[in-house]
Amino acid sequence: MSEFFDNYLNIKKMLESKREYNQQMARVEALPKDYQYVFKKIQGHMWKFAAGSGYDMMQIHYGLIDLFETGAADGKHVLEITGEDVAAFCDELLRSANTYTENWREAFNRDILKKLGK
Repeated sequence: MSEFFDNYLNIKKMLESKREYNQQMARVEALPKDYQYVFKKIQGHMWKFAAGSGYDMMQIHYGLIDLFETGAADGKHVLEITGEDVAAFCDELLRSANTYTENWREAFNRDILKKLGK
């Protein structure tokens, strides 16, 4: 129960997260337009899979901003960073996140094993 209060009802933490998010999004707005477009598409796609408080997802986004800033500074096209299969790139980013699909898989397997007595 403590984790719930720490992540969902902690006003101080929520305000700090909002401030940090706004700072990070200002970094996105400073990127070239094609990087901004791809970042926002990735962001929208990834939030469809977010589970829990979403704090782990935010850290992935901040790392992506770092990666995009480096790519832009090096003069690379955004698809040189992500590859043309941007969905696969997203899948790789989501490997370290707590996602609904992960939760569904765990519940699915747990229910079957419980029913079969394993």
